[in-house]
Amino acid sequence: MMELVEANWPVAIIAVVVVILAAWWLFVALRRTKVTTDTSDVLDEGHGPAARNNALIDAPPAAVQPDSVPLETAAEKKPVQAASGSGDDLSRIKGVGPKLVAILHENGVTGFSQIAAWSEADIDAIDAKLGRFQGRIRRDNWPEQARFLAADDTAGYEGKFGRL
Repeated sequence: MMELVEANWPVAIIAVVVVILAAWWLFVALRRTKVTTDTSDVLDEGHGPAARNNALIDAPPAAVQPDSVPLETAAEKKPVQAASGSGDDLSRIKGVGPKLVAILHENGVTGFSQIAAWSEADIDAIDAKLGRFQGRIRRDNWPEQARFLAADDTAGYEGKFGRL
């Protein structure tokens, strides 16, 4: 009897591996989620997808909250003033490259003193116009960098942000 077991041990190992793989496949196949077509949470003012879409399109726009100000209004209230002269080299601010310099110039930003004086509303208004560069102003802390550069404080700038 012992000789029979010793001779067939490779077959037994292969059988165990096959059983384990079959069990794993069944487990994965049975636990997959099924896609349902339950639309109970969708706005339904008609009897089909086209009617639901038209109901969403024809719905009146949401009311604007009185305490929220659109970006255009904030920009119109406090426009960014152009600096006198030809302006500063804005690319000295870390995180500002040639494309951002062009965008800033298009929006009337030409000097460090302008950026240093930005309020949160100004930052939001300019940030909305930066396209794929949104978020850079706060992430790279442009106003603080601009304060150092406007004051011509190279030592302070390099102490906080590294070499120019």
